[in-house]
Amino acid sequence: MPAGATLPIATTVQALDDGPVPIAFGYHPYLRLPGVARSEWHIEAPVREQLRLDSHMLPTGERVEAPIRAGLLGSRTFDDAYTAPEDSAPFVLAGGGRRIELALLAGYPYAQVFAPADDDVIAFEPMTAPTNALVAAGPDLPLLARGDSYRAVFSITVVDASSS
Repeated sequence: MPAGATLPIATTVQALDDGPVPIAFGYHPYLRLPGVARSEWHIEAPVREQLRLDSHMLPTGERVEAPIRAGLLGSRTFDDAYTAPEDSAPFVLAGGGRRIELALLAGYPYAQVFAPADDDVIAFEPMTAPTNALVAAGPDLPLLARGDSYRAVFSITVVDASSS
């Protein structure tokens, strides 16, 4: 994708069958900055509320305030679930004169942040429901009545940060 370009990704689900249709999907865009050491990647994740996970990495229903400090990724690792930023503030990966922004524009009330210690990637993952929502159900699982539709949109923008 050329610098300055924005790629919007929109998904629409329409309920055509009898009965409610659960909405529980997400995307896993893995991002990286070739030629820039992972420890030198600058990240911004404008989340404030974390979903507590159990030993199986499934949400417990508890939520806690847990903002992610903007700055170098360094040796930090993530495999965590959050409520999405309310103002569509973008998640950011920057370094080496490049900046990648991922914004949750509509229909994604949750986000995962994943940055393993053993791979030079970070994923900011738009989610329509928490992990395991299809099994746990409850108020965090959107349901569509017959004939209704659900639209979710996120975007990825690549910016040439060296000219800004």
